[in-house]
Amino acid sequence: MRIATAAYPLDPFDKWEDYAAKQIHWVREASGAGADLLVFPEYGRIELATLQDAAGDLEASLHAASDLAEKADHLMADLAKGYGVHILCPSGPVFDEDRDRPVNRAWLLGPDADAPFIGHTDKQVMTRFEREHWNVVPGEPLEIFDTPLGKIGVLICYDAEFPLLGRRLVEQGAEILLCPSCTDSEKGYNRVRIGAQARALEGQCITVQSPTVGDARWSPAVDENVGAAGIYAPPDHGFPDDGILAQGVLNEPGWVLADIDLTAIARVRAEGQVFNHAHWPESHDRASQTDFP
Repeated sequence: MRIATAAYPLDPFDKWEDYAAKQIHWVREASGAGADLLVFPEYGRIELATLQDAAGDLEASLHAASDLAEKADHLMADLAKGYGVHILCPSGPVFDEDRDRPVNRAWLLGPDADAPFIGHTDKQVMTRFEREHWNVVPGEPLEIFDTPLGKIGVLICYDAEFPLLGRRLVEQGAEILLCPSCTDSEKGYNRVRIGAQARALEGQCITVQSPTVGDARWSPAVDENVGAAGIYAPPDHGFPDDGILAQGVLNEPGWVLADIDLTAIARVRAEGQVFNHAHWPESHDRASQTDFP
């Protein structure tokens, strides 16, 4: 299969039709390049707040984006069906009925005309900004999505920096981990990138980072965006020496694509130079036996 991951610039919009046109353009472009799985970034849905003239206020932007989240998800579901692709939607704030504060949620969609909504992932660990300024909260536990493309897990931005979250998904069979991100500095981008590459090494799996890029001065939440889209693998048999399957230019908008053969994941887990995937329990056992004074 071919994976397309977006380095996605955030734009303000005056009307829904302009927002929809942008999504159609991006999906059409990736589909035209032969992509089967399209990955969009964290907090790409904050664009929706501009449609209600709320993006300049932290609290109002959460509610405004959440109000239009379902409409945006259905737009992307129609595109997934129409173009015959799987899509990880841009994440964004969602107020559930049983919570006073929003979660940061991304939906995974597929081309099945009868059931395009495969499932959603909520961010698990909040950054300092989300905790201290925006009051976005952790959502529902992680889960694995068993799709025709393979078993997929999602680690939203900061979550990719924590090995136990990635390991839990790998233990449930994940072959691909999607890592949408939104970072305001090169340091922040590299933290997520390094986390994604580490998860590929530990789990002997494919990881995919999709960042927001460029300035969005209309929003105090996402005013600066730094990153490069990338697709990573374990540096072992059948994969590049540096584990980089594809990587874009820093802060350059557009799609980055790579062809993936999941039999290569099964092969490296069975015949690799190392067995990180299989030996994780051994490392856990050894660490638990270490008794520090």
